[in-house]
Amino acid sequence: MDVTLIVDGANVMAPRADGWWRDRAGAMARLHGELAALAAAGIAGPVPGEPGAAGRTGAAGEAGAEGSAAEQAGAAEQAGAEGEAGAAGEAAGARWFPDVLLVVEGRARAVLDLVAPAPRVRVVAAPGEGDDEIASLAGRLTGPRVVVTADRELRRRCEAAGAAVTGPGWLLRQFG
Repeated sequence: MDVTLIVDGANVMAPRADGWWRDRAGAMARLHGELAALAAAGIAGPVPGEPGAAGRTGAAGEAGAEGSAAEQAGAAEQAGAEGEAGAAGEAAGARWFPDVLLVVEGRARAVLDLVAPAPRVRVVAAPGEGDDEIASLAGRLTGPRVVVTADRELRRRCEAAGAAVTGPGWLLRQFG
């Protein structure tokens, strides 16, 4: 299964109290490294937005959209019991290997000078507002797309473009 993960870099860094605001490019370089490791190792469980995925969103917005850990474990267990993983790794217990687009804006664009190319991960320097670039990517790209953001208006725009949306908490939990 070819899934594109579109990451709102600023929105994913915001909940981290590690001083990222003093060095935005450095923070994005750290996030890039985490995303590269995740893309190489793969992600266990269902793709957010797919049937049986606890990370799917709806009209409720960001609050409670990701579900509790118990709900996620139950959904993964149920989906795993429903069938074997196909060649594309579509069952909940399988790993999927996303192509990752890390969208950066403003001073964080300097990350392009700090990171080496990584398989399956590309930094997209938004020429203007990051939200506009993310919504554009969600609408232009084909195939399954998952946008990682907590911005309610951006979530609405991406869902209208046919992308699944999940919050930064889901992604941060994938890092372990």
